[in-house]
Amino acid sequence: MIRVLLADDESMIRAGVRAILATDPAIEVVAEAGDGHEAVELARKHRPDVALLDIRMPRLDGLQAAAELRGTLPETALIMLTTFSEDEYIARALGSGVSGFVLKSGNPRELIAGVQAVAEGAAFLSPEVAQRVIAHLGTGRLSRGADARAALEPLTARERDVVALVGAGLSNAEIAAKLYVVEGTVKAHVSAVLSRLGLKNRVQLAILAYEAGIVGDTDEGAGPAH
Repeated sequence: MIRVLLADDESMIRAGVRAILATDPAIEVVAEAGDGHEAVELARKHRPDVALLDIRMPRLDGLQAAAELRGTLPETALIMLTTFSEDEYIARALGSGVSGFVLKSGNPRELIAGVQAVAEGAAFLSPEVAQRVIAHLGTGRLSRGADARAALEPLTARERDVVALVGAGLSNAEIAAKLYVVEGTVKAHVSAVLSRLGLKNRVQLAILAYEAGIVGDTDEGAGPAH
């Protein structure tokens, strides 16, 4: 079971999200919170696999809650629930160890896919959110187009393959299976690439893959390699 904490100050939103998650028998909502402070307290009590956090909440907003949880419960993956009007919050969340972004008005299947992905160690961006984040960060460190491709040039072919598959939302285990390597090798590649590129998390790496136009683009014809 994937144990989930749900935090949103609107009870109707919480009810809707809970109902969507309940359609997957492998997901269990173990706690609900109406604000960020309560979310942090309940997360420490229940130690969920995934925390779904609304960005804007009273007392403690989702970004502050995410920062606290990243420091005290690093094993809990974080997903931000967002709307189209919160681009600046999305950009700030990239530095808070957030693993995914799901649009509140998006396809319900994306919510379930996001929870499953981050629980397995992957990053997840709703397609609409990815486009808006990329546009918002267009003049920032994660530059667009040619600059993004240039940033990837120092990587080895295998590291580039890993980046492409991170961008496609695959977990470490799925990447390992696709590239015929052990999962530990994938983890080592991801850590090395994040360090070399000066990125903080897999979401930033996924965005860079989107900007460079290499999502899912791998040299599968190369066969097994390590």
